[in-house]
Amino acid sequence: MSIKEQAIQLLDRIPESKMYYIIGVLEGAAIPDEIPNDETIDAFQELENGGGNVFEGSASDFLKMMLED
Repeated sequence: MSIKEQAIQLLDRIPESKMYYIIGVLEGAAIPDEIPNDETIDAFQELENGGGNVFEGSASDFLKMMLED
């Protein structure tokens, strides 16, 4: 029996009153994993190596800074 078949059997045993919670879990699991692009990977590597810029202000300060540029 496959894992998917086991999951379907378990779903059949769950009372309708609890299906709301199960739907949320299934929806979350159904979202495909996002693979970062090369630019994002390079940025993370730069930060890990002590480079890059880390902003430590508030979100509103960050937005103000972005709008100034």
